[in-house]
Amino acid sequence: MLALLGFATIGLFTVLVMSKKMSAVAALILVPSVLGLIAGFGTGLGGMMVAGIVDTAPTAVFLVFVLLYFLVMFESGLFEPFVRRILAAVGDDPMKIVVGTAILIIVVGFDGDGATAALITISAMYPIYRRLGVNPLIIAMLLAIICPVLNWMPWGGPPARMAISLDVEIGDIVVPMLPTLVVSLTAALVFAYFIGRSERRRLRTLVPATNGGVAEGEELDAHAPRTVIEPRNFWFNLPLTLTVMALLATGVAPLPAVAMAAFAIAVTVNFPNLVEQQERLKPHAGTVVMLSTLILAAGAFTGIMSEGGMVEAMANSIVSVVPESWGGGFAFVTATLSMPLLFVLSTDSFFLGVVPMLAQTAEAFGVPPEAIARAALIGTPLHSLSPLIAPIYFVATLLRTDIGSLQRYAFPWTAGLCLVSLITATVTGAIFAV
Repeated sequence: MLALLGFATIGLFTVLVMSKKMSAVAALILVPSVLGLIAGFGTGLGGMMVAGIVDTAPTAVFLVFVLLYFLVMFESGLFEPFVRRILAAVGDDPMKIVVGTAILIIVVGFDGDGATAALITISAMYPIYRRLGVNPLIIAMLLAIICPVLNWMPWGGPPARMAISLDVEIGDIVVPMLPTLVVSLTAALVFAYFIGRSERRRLRTLVPATNGGVAEGEELDAHAPRTVIEPRNFWFNLPLTLTVMALLATGVAPLPAVAMAAFAIAVTVNFPNLVEQQERLKPHAGTVVMLSTLILAAGAFTGIMSEGGMVEAMANSIVSVVPESWGGGFAFVTATLSMPLLFVLSTDSFFLGVVPMLAQTAEAFGVPPEAIARAALIGTPLHSLSPLIAPIYFVATLLRTDIGSLQRYAFPWTAGLCLVSLITATVTGAIFAV
């Protein structure tokens, strides 16, 4: 019963948001609450929501203050010189711009820090996309298919989690997956090439507009970046930003503390006049409020799902339907299951909870845990589109769009990359097929 209600909660939320029948904030709160009442959670529902919000609060604080920091950097014109140089390099060719975006994500995301990659890429490329009319949802899609694959490296979160939980060497997980990683990144570049060509054809049929293109679900309003902002305090802002990036990537201090301190320094130095400070930040107030409410609402959603036992029930129900006759190809089965499971589960729930259970089952069929660990990586790109994680709301907010539009656009490409990875991992022997 709990598993059925859990799947109904995820499914109903996704349908309502993607069809634009309900806002993401409202759906995140109302859908699990109604289904939770049906499940009999009763008066405990509020406590579950608060527990989820408490768990999410540090992430919310971090993302809100990081967003504020980069809004200050934008208003200070930090990115304008880089935008000019990128435009000079790629011209106004959408194909080169999209491929260049993919290459930029690979470079800045190689350390496995998807949040930093998103911040740098969107800050640098979004004004260019808007200026030339290229669909900015392409940036979100490229982040969704590239950053999770880069997380397969030894320093990425998923391999480290599974190496610990399965008591295997991290090299035994990562090294056999390197050919699949290379092919997957190559496929991402190929996707970018064809999408860029499609954008080039589309824009040739449009009458040029001063405001550029508008993505599905995007609005042209006061939050949109201005065309040109003359830089101020550039040689202070650039080292400060690089230092902030290094601190975020190394994790030497709590991320919320780094983000809060960085914002306080940046806004004080760049806009010491309080009247100007308010004028510069006021147009972005709606963006900040929407991000914070989305993340806290997502915390309430995950709190009900996790504390109520729906997540565990869903995972167990999916695993239980696997026939024993498939035992010899259990790694292939795990790779296939990783796609829907990573869409509905957190990374910790999946890699630390479900994968050990799958590995234990596979061991009875003679399938080594390393193969299960490698197979579990296949579905990670789809996790980037999960409504249960904060980064998707962060990216949607930065791109001035809604997650329904983002998911609709990115899902076919993300699923396609998972399929490429699955086929490559099977052919190269990284996982064992039936």
